[in-house]
Amino acid sequence: MNNWNSNIYENGYQTAVQAENELTLRRYVGGVMRKVYAKMTLGLLLTALSSFLVLSSETLLSLLFSSTATIWILFAVELGLVIYLSARIEKLSTTTATIMFYLYSIINGIALSPIFIAYTGVSIATTFAITAGTFGAMAVFGYVTRQDLTKFGHYLFMALIGLIICGVVNLFLHNSTMDLLISGAGVLIFVGLTAWDTQMIKRMAAEADPTMMGKVATMGALSLYLDFINLFLHLLRFFGNRN
Repeated sequence: MNNWNSNIYENGYQTAVQAENELTLRRYVGGVMRKVYAKMTLGLLLTALSSFLVLSSETLLSLLFSSTATIWILFAVELGLVIYLSARIEKLSTTTATIMFYLYSIINGIALSPIFIAYTGVSIATTFAITAGTFGAMAVFGYVTRQDLTKFGHYLFMALIGLIICGVVNLFLHNSTMDLLISGAGVLIFVGLTAWDTQMIKRMAAEADPTMMGKVATMGALSLYLDFINLFLHLLRFFGNRN
């Protein structure tokens, strides 16, 4: 028996065809995941660029700070884009879905730009590095683990709903202790969601029709982008130094 056949049986495959099919699937899923991370990275770059452009313009800054309504409108537009994209992804073309994701990334950068004024550049860079390291570790875990994270995802989703409700309530209470608790819970929730979303995207890539690869990559990029941004914002509450 040659080494190729020996490796096939050692890995639990019955035939060379089965082993070849599994290898092809792994390569395909790997290709989809690379597209996911490429789109997510470009989305983050667009967010950073749009924030930088706003911070470099006194006119845009005055427009944003002139009324809280402006920020709320931006967040409403963002929410609308996410809901529309999620609900219509199967009917949208890959190009349209991708453009909508990048548009969301740009608007999010504009909406978040006032936050970056409140913190020093060094602390923002430090928090970003911590976020990137944490995100990367959990994404790798979610990709390689054989444990089914589905049940944890349900708990995390319920916890996220609770987090949002507490956040809305604290907008009126302005309780600093509650704010810290929310941020701590947010870190834990989005750390878990990063692993869960990664596993779900990997599963979707393996099960979806090849014609849907671009759409899966876009929705996956959006999910992980949201995990990264929210993890960064919650960590910034602990590691950010205010100006």
